[in-house]
Amino acid sequence: MVLLAMSYLDDINWDNDGLVPAIAQDKTSGQILMVAWMNREALELTVNENRAIYWSRSRQKLWRKGEESGHTQQLIELRLDCDSDVIMMKVNQIGNIACHTGRTSCFYRVLENGQWKTVDSVVKDPKEIYS
Repeated sequence: MVLLAMSYLDDINWDNDGLVPAIAQDKTSGQILMVAWMNREALELTVNENRAIYWSRSRQKLWRKGEESGHTQQLIELRLDCDSDVIMMKVNQIGNIACHTGRTSCFYRVLENGQWKTVDSVVKDPKEIYS
């Protein structure tokens, strides 16, 4: 009898749509850059290509981070949480812009007195990034 090794992909608790949330964290600063979704193929490609590849729920296709903007995420380390249902990636963010708004992080608003206040400035105008 031949036993096949289980794939690391089988250790993930995928949701009903076959997805898992993926958090991208800057390897140096520790800042959370963004949260996106991965399916099995996206995670496998991320590992194989050593760069962040996500599943776009709106476009229903694989999305190589930076394919339009050039702001790619080089994979440094991959972690799985205790419930096996969230991926965290330490990445080297190329170009210091992770958000489509032209900011370093997608988390650029802070709740103050019941209002969301923008606290992080735009690094580059999105009109200059996306054509």
